[in-house]
Amino acid sequence: VQLVESGGGSVQPGGSLRLSCGASGYTYSSNCMGWFRQAPGKEREGVASVVIGEGLTYYADSVKGRFTISQDNAKNTPYLQMNSLRPEDTAMYYCAAANHPYILTPMDPSAYYYWGQGTQVTVS
Repeated sequence: VQLVESGGGSVQPGGSLRLSCGASGYTYSSNCMGWFRQAPGKEREGVASVVIGEGLTYYADSVKGRFTISQDNAKNTPYLQMNSLRPEDTAMYYCAAANHPYILTPMDPSAYYYWGQGTQVTVS
């Protein structure tokens, strides 16, 4: 399984970006997938996750009301719409997939099995 993120870039505070996650060799029709981020010198943290096929979503408190995770119904992968971006949102953003639709800790990176290489988001 390979996950490939796209859509990152540089924006001014208050701007928007939409991240996409492409997948190859991925056959899950129902699975928990998420977006995570890691800033320099900080631990990787959960941003948002979704149970593909069910529509259940989870968000970090820091992004609630600004970010929206949704699913590409054709590809069974997640999008991340990011609005009202702040400088503190600057990080490498990763798409990740678990190997089960229902996991106890959907915002915990250690619960995820497959990872992309990341796409940089810079807000300044």
